[in-house]
Amino acid sequence: MLGPRRVGKTILVYHSVESLVYENQAKYYQALQRSTDKTDSAPFVEFMLRMILDEVSSAIATDQAALLIAAIGTSTLGSAVLLKALGLSHRPTFRENYLNPALESGWIERTQPDSPRSPTQRYRLTNKGRQWLQHREKG
Repeated sequence: MLGPRRVGKTILVYHSVESLVYENQAKYYQALQRSTDKTDSAPFVEFMLRMILDEVSSAIATDQAALLIAAIGTSTLGSAVLLKALGLSHRPTFRENYLNPALESGWIERTQPDSPRSPTQRYRLTNKGRQWLQHREKG
């Protein structure tokens, strides 16, 4: 089971390999067959490494979105306030790793969607983001 945990600025991700294999069973057997056919373990090893990398990348994005959702809460906030709340100072990192993934995944929305670069732009949770936050607070 996936379970990102933050330790300082490091994110630890727990997910059993068995779960990953189960979730990608058909591709797993295809990679095994390609390795068998070639008598070379490279196709199988590459498949496993790609699967693990994808899972870790997804968990990191999810963890960062979770931090952003928690920072916004029930408020409508601008990027300067969010940067401070998250303890960040580098705007491009905030935009690329927190803001854009949360926007693209539908967790948050702009208050001025037609003017994304407006100096008065603010961000708020979508229904999806509010539901996630409520679920997190209950559990």
